[in-house]
Amino acid sequence: MSVKLKALTKSIWVFHLAASPCNNCDIEILDLLTPRFDIERFGMQLVGSVRHADAILVTGSMNRKARIRLKRVIEQAPKPCFVIALGNCACTGEMFAPSYNQMKPLDEVVPVDAYIAGCPPKPEAMIMGVVALIEATLAAAKK
Repeated sequence: MSVKLKALTKSIWVFHLAASPCNNCDIEILDLLTPRFDIERFGMQLVGSVRHADAILVTGSMNRKARIRLKRVIEQAPKPCFVIALGNCACTGEMFAPSYNQMKPLDEVVPVDAYIAGCPPKPEAMIMGVVALIEATLAAAKK
């Protein structure tokens, strides 16, 4: 059994990294914790330290300061750690792409394992994105 497969056999703990977001994605992330969606029943939990995380959830566009901090956070994360780009800003840069402060899309700074698009993405899309990440990792581990 591969290391990534072992990481997915337990509950997934997620660290949220806000890289200059507009806070719409953050509000939808908090909606996941309400009784309506209650992702904690699936074992998914937001954690306050990247040292306890299995996945890093990145929201917002990648600017100069956020790029440095993202690399530092990924270095501190236990391996394997999945990187999830949440929202159009993290996936493509969206409307901030032509800005002077916008560096590169997130996938050119660090390897991204899953993309969840939307502005902001709905909680159902976030759950489906994490499930798709788990299924893809399990399928790749079986090959």
